[in-house]
Amino acid sequence: MSSDLSRALDQDLRGRGQDLSALVAHGGTVQSTEGSLIENGESFAEVVDAQGRVLDATRPIAHNLLTQSELDSGLRGPLFTNRPSVPGLDEPARLLALPATRGGEHVVLVVGATRENRAETLSSLRAAFLIGGPIALVLAALGGYLLAGAALRPIESMRRRAADISATSLDERLPVPPADDEVSRLGETLNAMLARLEDGLERERRFVADASHELRTPLALLKTELALASKPGRSEEELRAAIEAAAEATDRLTRIADDLLLLARAEQGGLRLKTEQVDVMDVLEEVGGRFRTDRKISVAHGDPLVVPADRLRLEQALTNLVDNALRHGKGAITVSAVAENGTAELHVVDEGAGFGEGFLPQAFERFTRGDESREGGGSGLGLSIVATIARAHHGSACAANLPGGGADVWISLPLR
Repeated sequence: MSSDLSRALDQDLRGRGQDLSALVAHGGTVQSTEGSLIENGESFAEVVDAQGRVLDATRPIAHNLLTQSELDSGLRGPLFTNRPSVPGLDEPARLLALPATRGGEHVVLVVGATRENRAETLSSLRAAFLIGGPIALVLAALGGYLLAGAALRPIESMRRRAADISATSLDERLPVPPADDEVSRLGETLNAMLARLEDGLERERRFVADASHELRTPLALLKTELALASKPGRSEEELRAAIEAAAEATDRLTRIADDLLLLARAEQGGLRLKTEQVDVMDVLEEVGGRFRTDRKISVAHGDPLVVPADRLRLEQALTNLVDNALRHGKGAITVSAVAENGTAELHVVDEGAGFGEGFLPQAFERFTRGDESREGGGSGLGLSIVATIARAHHGSACAANLPGGGADVWISLPLR
């Protein structure tokens, strides 16, 4: 504001100087301009010759306002200067000295104006800032507080709801404001996270319940056999049968414990693989030769395939598939491998009734068993372990019913 007022004052002095220069050059006097170009008490003008004598002046100016150096500069070109006080006005003033001619003589025209109006304007503005500034600051702070409170109110509501949510109430969700902004997107993200936590906790609870159920049967059998064996009067054959039954129950407990440990490690990312280049047909021959049963198990020879895999885990997965076909399927079992879209598919096919249609989508979940069309014992972990091993190799496990009857279960492994 100070700079703008100074520029406006200088521009006003230049305008008056041009008008008065033309007036003086045509023989006029500056005194005659009072009330038009010159305002009493606000502006003034005088004409000074080269020797510093005042040739013409407005009231109350009576003597030369310029020093000798300023007078010499004024004869050569326009010169602005400030005065703390002007005789007759007793106010700070701004002067403009510029060359002019009067009757053929080179003179200096001095045009001036008080700076009191500028000072009063700046003082009023400063007072307005000093008074209005704190008021504006208080109002802005109050408005900011209210706006921040309104913006944070949905977050506080979500915080209170989150504080009430526990492991027993994960079905609850955070309130999401209707506005499509960062807060609503945060609420939606947190609700999605709660849904995942609820789903994971439900799976863990179901896993623990199913594991407890699976372990209860062999433990009860083991306890019963040991209790019977401890009774007096048992024959040697009865003791031997009880011990064999107890050993079978123990083996089943060991298998279930190993399977649960493998699944737990896989979920924690701890299923470590010793990857090497594995000949698929060699693995099929190895697994097929392990089973000596009355049912025929054949290995279909195809193109030689080599995959990067952990041989022991791959054999474990195929063994589970063949064992599953023996337990739940019927007829001959065929083990084969084919290349399909950059993957090696290892199939185990039986000639039984196949999977129940409602069972196929959950065939590879833990502790799931087929319906009555595929009867047989088992813990319901075999296919789940197959899928876990396949995923650890960046592959997948699938199951389908064949059109002519029978089940086809296979794992797909990337060739590279």
